[in-house]
Amino acid sequence: MGQMLIFGMGYAASHLADRLRARGWEVAGTTRDGRTGSIAFADDAAVLAALRGATHILSSVPPAGGADPVLARYDDAIALAPATWTGYLSSTGVYGDAEGAWVDESAPVKGRRPDRNAADAAWECLRGDIRIFRLPGIYGPGRSILDRISEGRAHRIDLAEQVFSRVHVDDIAGGVIASFRGPAGVYNLADDEPCHQNRLVEWGCAMLGAPLPPLQSLDEAGLSPAARAFYAENRRVANGKAKRLLGWNPRYPSFREGLAASG
Repeated sequence: MGQMLIFGMGYAASHLADRLRARGWEVAGTTRDGRTGSIAFADDAAVLAALRGATHILSSVPPAGGADPVLARYDDAIALAPATWTGYLSSTGVYGDAEGAWVDESAPVKGRRPDRNAADAAWECLRGDIRIFRLPGIYGPGRSILDRISEGRAHRIDLAEQVFSRVHVDDIAGGVIASFRGPAGVYNLADDEPCHQNRLVEWGCAMLGAPLPPLQSLDEAGLSPAARAFYAENRRVANGKAKRLLGWNPRYPSFREGLAASG
């Protein structure tokens, strides 16, 4: 079995770690504070020791303050590490607004966040064995529209042509694991059915027996700047490359199967 070092034990990375440990892997991960069972990100000696012993390295840490924190601190050590596989969880946000069109991995990087675009490019250049996973909206148990409906935080926005892609957290783990035997490169991991966010809200309300939120404009919804920015882009994310080259297929090809497994 392999030994994985994960920078940033967040939602998706922790799910992957659980999958790997169930297969007998050794998994170490960094957190900001080095909470129980993890390595403090700033503990250089511990991180460097883990890098020397890792067969696989993954970063799920997003850029912050205009830079990628992992590369800013450990880029040379990662580049020289003996690992045979390196991965980075990026975002389909690097494609920017496509006005509802399909985007694949050949689409230009022109997202609204320059730091995310730069981090994606920097990881791609770091090592020859790198796998870049570009992810759309991530959901799963404890982090789905079902939770927002239950908490009274769901919105239906009156933007008829808006389309989004998403991916269940278990399918991210499946894609990463599939790539262990696949070629290096950039891969979109997304489900097969991009759709309007309102469809998720309506489906989730039907599942829970909850009333539908009112249909509102962006201004009426009073969304946070981050939430409002979500609606500033419109694209469908193609996943064919991961299917062809990695033999990956989403376990949850649409939000219907995914939400049924997220309640």
